[in-house]
Amino acid sequence: MVAALGAQTGTTITVPDPGVAARHSSGVRVVLQLRAALAQALSGADAEAVFYDSRTVRIVARRPPPPPPFRVAPALAPEPSPEIIVTASKQALTRDTYPGSVTLTQLSPGWTTSHAGEGTAAIIRLLPTLASTNLGPGRNKLFIRGIADSSFNGPTQSTVGQYLGDVRLTYNAPDPDLNLYDMKRVEVLVGPQGTLYGAGSLGGVIRLVPNSPDLSAFSTTMSAGVSATQAGGIGRDGAGTLNIPLLDGRLGVRFVVFGTRQAGYIDDPSRAPANINNTLSYGERFSLRAALADWTIDLGFVAQNITDQDGQYVVRGDPPLTRAEAIAQPFHNDYRLGYITVRHPVGAGELVSTTSVARHDLTTVFDATAQDGNSAPARFEEANDITLISHETRLSGGGGRAPWVGGVTALFSSSMLSRTLGPLAEQQRIAGVVNIQAEAALFGQMSRPLGRTLTGTIGGRITFANSTGILINEKAALGEHSSRDTLRFSSTLALDWHPGGPLSAFFHYQQGYRAGGLAVAPSGSGIASQRFTTDALNMNELGLRLGDEARDHLSLRAALFYADWNDIQADLVDSAGLPYTSNVGRGRLFGLDGQFTWQLSPGLTLRMAAFLNDSRLVRPAAAFATSGEQSLPNIAHGGARISLDWRREISDRANLSGSFSVRYVGKSRLGVGPYLDIPQGGYAVTAAGVRVDFAQVGVALDLNNLANIRANSFAFGNPFTVGERDQMTPLKPRTIRLGLNARF
Repeated sequence: MVAALGAQTGTTITVPDPGVAARHSSGVRVVLQLRAALAQALSGADAEAVFYDSRTVRIVARRPPPPPPFRVAPALAPEPSPEIIVTASKQALTRDTYPGSVTLTQLSPGWTTSHAGEGTAAIIRLLPTLASTNLGPGRNKLFIRGIADSSFNGPTQSTVGQYLGDVRLTYNAPDPDLNLYDMKRVEVLVGPQGTLYGAGSLGGVIRLVPNSPDLSAFSTTMSAGVSATQAGGIGRDGAGTLNIPLLDGRLGVRFVVFGTRQAGYIDDPSRAPANINNTLSYGERFSLRAALADWTIDLGFVAQNITDQDGQYVVRGDPPLTRAEAIAQPFHNDYRLGYITVRHPVGAGELVSTTSVARHDLTTVFDATAQDGNSAPARFEEANDITLISHETRLSGGGGRAPWVGGVTALFSSSMLSRTLGPLAEQQRIAGVVNIQAEAALFGQMSRPLGRTLTGTIGGRITFANSTGILINEKAALGEHSSRDTLRFSSTLALDWHPGGPLSAFFHYQQGYRAGGLAVAPSGSGIASQRFTTDALNMNELGLRLGDEARDHLSLRAALFYADWNDIQADLVDSAGLPYTSNVGRGRLFGLDGQFTWQLSPGLTLRMAAFLNDSRLVRPAAAFATSGEQSLPNIAHGGARISLDWRREISDRANLSGSFSVRYVGKSRLGVGPYLDIPQGGYAVTAAGVRVDFAQVGVALDLNNLANIRANSFAFGNPFTVGERDQMTPLKPRTIRLGLNARF
């Protein structure tokens, strides 16, 4: 029956389960749209249709109906969903057919209400292969699987591409650290991902998937929490969503508003304030969806402001959780994003077109006292004004057996970095730099069966780019100017092997790169410039899968990889404490990572994830050579996380759930070269939580850093005194949070 429907409508319909294929169908005897026809055909077969796109359908056994409203499915920790499509792959690939390492993390409403205010830091605690610097919310760099260049922020692109749905969030900026409230899923594609995502995805891609407007049902949710940090202050967080269908089934809007105050825990007795490193963040997300015939249009807007009131580092030798500085060192991150996405079926495929405009304003202040040998209080301020315009139009199709995608992209990024330095009453503007990047690219990727058990994937991207850099002072050019046109090709090759049964494997080769640019030279005077060139990374990966976390009691995923990284770009600081950017040499990485899940009982699940990493700067540039071997910065040689999640029904109207986790972060070093060869890491952190869900209300109690560990998570705090080698950034002390959420 379904075969006939597929033939009549030009749709690829698969029934992978022989048991489901053998079930009797009542058939369809009237003219109906495809979805309605499938629903009628399967109504008596205890099966349902899963639409991957408008022309690709999979028939599976019907899932059990959801529990009644008073039986809320508890989920303190994220849980996977069956038959999840890796939408970040831009093809109709499921998790078990994607030929590469991928992590799909479902964010349950219970988990997000407890952790959304922590932003990216909450995701990092779940995934050992995902790492970050620890300067503070809104100012960190993210790394995946050991692809780390440096600890400092500058004009280089991030090694990780970040997306909200199909919308690019950044190009050459730190993590915007979006609040996770009302997010549905996080997808992490391990990189490089140069074929589908272009420049700036050396380490991989992180894709946040928000909940879309519901076009048929009104709903609202609210959450609030209060937290207390040992030796620190009181934190607060709150958020709410409102979903309004304006035209039933055709038009709807969704609003999300949120605000968070993360309590400080560092004191400065010299200035008398306590808990100086409070962080305030607030913002909103708005989305509108219109379903008009076969067209789906999504309009959206994001606004978020983050203020770190001071740095979160201390000095060894001072009393615990204290430091003395002449002035405060605040940081501001103001982010705005507007976008439109249009979807439309085209034959057996789907057309997706996304255009976005982002504005990102960053302001950083450091205490520069004694930088010039004078003891009078001095201040360094850096402002980075970034505009990003991005567009992509792509067409995909081919169904589950032979998916393909092709498209065009265009991008414009402008970053103006301005800086001042000097005594508080006599601030002098020093050299800054403007970097402008314009790109246009064509890309394509396709998969084809190479036999009964083997599928091959091949893809490529050709990019034309212009990079322009201008040295400036007092908003005027200083005569230093650099412009370069490049034509670059990135490719990928993969094999996916499914011999039958629970075992499968893959091989993946991928290329990636970051564009070059202009930076202030490390002269100490801040009046000269130097160019940093494009860096490129090639990675080979061999992976193994055993079982499926959604269906099997035991499942395992592991991958062995090797990466060759040429002309590594790094943001650094010179001996005077001023930031600069340079190519530091050639690196290579070997690694092994894996995930293991064991469902001990229907209500008890054990999860383990770990990685081993051996990274080396094998051919350093002359300025960074040392007598011994150097590892790449910020990434530990090993890390692991183990968690135990449980749930049980305590009555017909209440469920109880909980979790306990231990996360280990191995030792690493701050940066490249002897000046920044400063150790960090080497600690284990525990966390626990318990949650009770009633009909429409949930209550949660969460504890982080149970043992109150004070290890050095990241050694950089102030570039002007980092050479004294006595800075450390302690972990946030033991923190307890009580939260409440409701939905209507």
